[in-house]
Amino acid sequence: MTRPLSALAFLLCMGFGTSAWAQSPEYTGSISSLTRKAPDGKLATQTEILGSDSQAALLTPASPQAMDAAVAMYEHITRIGGWPTVSEHGLEKGDVSRQVVFLRQRLVAEGYLPPESLDVDVPEKFSLEVRNAVRAFQSNHGLATTGKLDDRTLAELNVPAGARLRQLHINRPRVATYAAKLGPRYILVNIPSAQLEAVNFGAVYSRHNIVAGKIDRPSPVLMSRISDINFNPYWTAPDSIVRRDLLPKLAKDPDALSKMRVRVIEKATGREVDPRYVDWASTPSNLFLFRQDPGDQNAMATVKINFPNKYSVYLHDTPTRELFGQNARYLSSGCIRVDRVDVLVDWILSGQDGFNADMIENIATSGRRLDKPVRNGPDLRIMYLTAWATEDGRIHFRPDIYHLDDTGFVTGQPQPRSEY
Repeated sequence: MTRPLSALAFLLCMGFGTSAWAQSPEYTGSISSLTRKAPDGKLATQTEILGSDSQAALLTPASPQAMDAAVAMYEHITRIGGWPTVSEHGLEKGDVSRQVVFLRQRLVAEGYLPPESLDVDVPEKFSLEVRNAVRAFQSNHGLATTGKLDDRTLAELNVPAGARLRQLHINRPRVATYAAKLGPRYILVNIPSAQLEAVNFGAVYSRHNIVAGKIDRPSPVLMSRISDINFNPYWTAPDSIVRRDLLPKLAKDPDALSKMRVRVIEKATGREVDPRYVDWASTPSNLFLFRQDPGDQNAMATVKINFPNKYSVYLHDTPTRELFGQNARYLSSGCIRVDRVDVLVDWILSGQDGFNADMIENIATSGRRLDKPVRNGPDLRIMYLTAWATEDGRIHFRPDIYHLDDTGFVTGQPQPRSEY
C-alpha cells in the first residue's frame, strides 16, 4: 500500500507554488460520524499477529520528536493555503471526473501522492495510483481501506488543514506524557482508535480490536504495568454497574441474577443472601458483593488481565465477541475487552513457567480457576490520542469520541458528556 511521505520528506518536496484553497467549516470529530458496519462490509481495523512483519508502534520513546515533525509539516501546509475540498461522492478506480484533479491535489498536499502525479496525461482519471493513495489515507484515519470515496472518506478529506494542525497541538502533550519511561515491552490501548498493540522494542507484535467505554461511561486514561492474570475469573460487579444495570434487571425479573449466575454476598458477614428478599429501595447496594461465577456467561469470559490502578478497570475477554465485528466499539462500562485475548496473554507470559499457547487454551476451556502472577510485566498505557505520528512517517487522526480535545485532558477519568 502507498504510504504518505514522512514529515521531513514532505517539507523537502513541497517547494512548488500552491494557491490559497477555501477551507471547510470548523471540524468536530465524534462517535456520531462512525458507522457500525464498514463500507462494503469491510472492517476498518483488524486483529492480527504481525510477528516478524515489523510495523512501527503507535507510540515509542521517540514519538514526541515525530509529533514535532508532524506539527512542522502541517504548519507549512496551513501557511501555503491548506488543501482543496472534494465534492463528488462515490468516486472509485476507473472514474473520470474534474473532481479527481482536486482529489489529486488534496492527496499531494499531505504527501499521499508525489507532486508529479498532477502532471499525468489524464489527471481527471481515478487511476490505480490514486486508489492506493486513498487507501493509505483511509488507513491513517481509521477507515475501511476500500479505495473509494464513501461518505466517511469524503468527510475526512474535507477536514481543514488548520483543524488537523490543532489536533496535533492538542495531542502533543499527551504523546509526551504517555511515551515517558516506556520499557522495552509494552501494551498500548488507544481509546479513539479502539485498538490495542503489544509492542516489542518499538515494533508491533500483535494488534487487537477492543471494546472501550461508552460515551456515558468512558474508560479512564492511565499508565501502569501488568501484574497478574486470572484465568476463568469470578467477576465482582462495581457498585455503579449494580445500580445502573443489575438492580433494574432484578426489578423486572426476580430471577435475573440467578440466571446470570450472580451471587449476592453480604460484606459484613460473608454469607450469601437471596436478592429476592432484600428491599433494594431502602437497602444500600454497596453493603453487598455481587459476584458472578466463572463460566460461559461470565462478563470476563476466560481471562482477566490486572494492573495497579485506582479506577478498578482491567483488560479482559468477553462472551460477546461479536462486538469486535463492529466499527464503533464504545460499548463497555469502562474496562477494555480484547479480541483474541489468548494471543495477548501468551505474549505477556512469554513462556514464563512453561506457559504457552496450548496450555493457555487448555486452562481456558477447562474452566479451572487459576491466578498467575506476571514477572517483569510489560508496561501499559491506556491512552486518549486523536492524532499521532509514528516513526515510519505516518500521521494518524481519529474522532474525538469523548469530546475531550477542548478540555486540556491528558490522563485520568473523563467525565461522561452528560455531566459536562
